[in-house]
Amino acid sequence: MGVNKRVAAVKPNAIRAFDDETSGVEGILKLTLGEPDFTVPEHVKKAAIASIEADDSHYAPAAGSVALRKAIQHFMADRYGLSYDIDSEIVVTLGATEGIYDTFTAFVNEGDKVLLPAPNFSMYDPTIELAGGEVVYVDTSDTGFLLTPEQLQSAIDEYGDKLTTVLLNYPANPTGVTYTAEELAALADVLRGTNITVIADEIYSELTYNAPHTSIAKFLPEQTVILNGVSKSHAMTGYRIGFIVGPKQLVQPAAVLHQFTVTAASNPAMAGAAEALGSAQGKLDSKSMREAYRERRDYLVPALRKLGFEMPQPNGAFYVFAKIPAAYDQDDYAFSVDLAKRGKVAVIPGSVFNVGGEGYIRISYAASLDSLHEAVKRISEFFENY
Repeated sequence: MGVNKRVAAVKPNAIRAFDDETSGVEGILKLTLGEPDFTVPEHVKKAAIASIEADDSHYAPAAGSVALRKAIQHFMADRYGLSYDIDSEIVVTLGATEGIYDTFTAFVNEGDKVLLPAPNFSMYDPTIELAGGEVVYVDTSDTGFLLTPEQLQSAIDEYGDKLTTVLLNYPANPTGVTYTAEELAALADVLRGTNITVIADEIYSELTYNAPHTSIAKFLPEQTVILNGVSKSHAMTGYRIGFIVGPKQLVQPAAVLHQFTVTAASNPAMAGAAEALGSAQGKLDSKSMREAYRERRDYLVPALRKLGFEMPQPNGAFYVFAKIPAAYDQDDYAFSVDLAKRGKVAVIPGSVFNVGGEGYIRISYAASLDSLHEAVKRISEFFENY
């Protein structure tokens, strides 16, 4: 029986695989997945329920319900000062994950080079490879885990017209770092005038702690598509609602892929997302979650540094990317397995996130303060008995 060779070469999601591997440890405290521990806000749930009760059960437009596209239009303008046409520049997807697939598949041709600042979220690489592209990693571990204009220019000089796409994820998974407006403007200056498309994965845009989020689309609108959604901003991971926005010439090819893979998102889920993104209360929901994450970060980072970990200051998302202290096993996978089995704390090995992640672990603080206190206690005891 025939199997697509590219599909056969793709390995299972490494984050999920490691989470599964450690889930069977008795008494394990899991700080593995990027899964908000909050419940969906009540007014959002009521909007989804109202959709069901109204028998809103027929096919929605492929691009998404008009109500949700209007809410996305409002959200992008209100939060980030960006304007998109609801008829041609907004597509509702099944989470940002589908947006990753749609955009890479739409933009990448056989043999094209796609630049990934690394360490990077482990879902990008296989999607690029399925599209026939070749990943170009830029190791950012010596530049504060941020892509610099010099690194970007060097890649453009080396690969020329073969470099067709750049993926920027900020705030970043796994490091929690993000770009300032000035840093994004400098990257945009390098990209402007090229034929390179920027895919900006901004799923954590509502979770920034030092300054409001800025999108590179503010400086490079003609070349940028943005991926976002309600999974992180409103704890709606199971609703599977994301979206793609950008100029018509970039969004419409992705919209074609969306039609043939999904048809349309679920009506009740879209009704909930419209309430989340389009209402004043929805904006307050994100703010209250952000403040809770900030409190957790402000406890966890100094506590881990006291134990000997080094890490970039996470200014967004809800991850700490911590370098394993020199006194302990620098094989991050072996260290993480040992920490799970003997320390009863599950984290994700840094090498899962590719170049520059070796010797690090990713810790998710999308967990209660009590859980984080217990995790630090267990890690401390693990070190004492190492």
